[in-house]
Amino acid sequence: MSRTALIFPGQGSQYVGMGRDFYEGDADSRSFMDHADTMLGYSLSTICFDGPEVELRQTRNTQPAIFLHSIVVARRLTAVRPAMAAGHSLGEYSALVVAGALGFEDALRLVRLRGQLMQQAGEREQGTMAAIMGLSGDEVEALCAEASAAGVVQPANFNSPGQIVISGSVPGVKKGMELAKQRSARLVKELQVSGAFHSPLMASAQEGLKQALDETSFRDASIPVYVNVTGEPVTGADEIRTMLYKQLTSPVRWEQTLINMARDGADRFIEIGPGKVLQNLAKRTLGDAAITGIDTYEDLGRALAP
Repeated sequence: MSRTALIFPGQGSQYVGMGRDFYEGDADSRSFMDHADTMLGYSLSTICFDGPEVELRQTRNTQPAIFLHSIVVARRLTAVRPAMAAGHSLGEYSALVVAGALGFEDALRLVRLRGQLMQQAGEREQGTMAAIMGLSGDEVEALCAEASAAGVVQPANFNSPGQIVISGSVPGVKKGMELAKQRSARLVKELQVSGAFHSPLMASAQEGLKQALDETSFRDASIPVYVNVTGEPVTGADEIRTMLYKQLTSPVRWEQTLINMARDGADRFIEIGPGKVLQNLAKRTLGDAAITGIDTYEDLGRALAP
């Protein structure tokens, strides 16, 4: 029997126009998005639909925008019964809502705060990130350890075999890039980001988020959620809260997450939300699994067709 895993994208998957077709084509989605705008006190939906892109790319807007789009899609996917879920960084909040561990309104408040805090941390602690392709996880760990003599740097995302992102201070990351080139990495590219996400430079955001996490009601998840920090499944409310706290300064172990979901029987992966980033990572990591995505209203219609 097929076991379906839902996977939810994180920052970087956004695009201007996302969600407009759901808003215009589905009355329930429209009222749901209007409710989110009312909760936030500003029109997030307008930023999703019309941009401008520079505004949508602001971390404080990007994170709630992607989260809202993912949940709008997931709410209409009632015919699919997932066996497990996971989300990449921000996407972990979407996965937890779908798993029943976190209410939508609580999650929206947390995601908005998380985006604001991460943007502020990026402005306060100047940092950067870089993609490295063609080296193993062990090799990148070793070069980060060596580069840390120049400044803070560590692996931030283990995305797929041979695709790893490093994060930290500008001197630390620049040194890491230099060492990666010396080790004959296939590609070394600095990323256009607003902060050193998933590194110790997010410590101020982590501490700011802690109080909000402590004050938020979590429930045990109805299906296993494979968390970024370990790549392993969790269901307990207290452990979920702890993992969300640790996540901000810890690497995202996405490759291991996908491998572990397949290990536990997942043979169908559906990306829920904007873009195809996670589908591409899953194809590189899990060659033989069925991998699809639902981003648009048209995608939803195809997925629900008999």
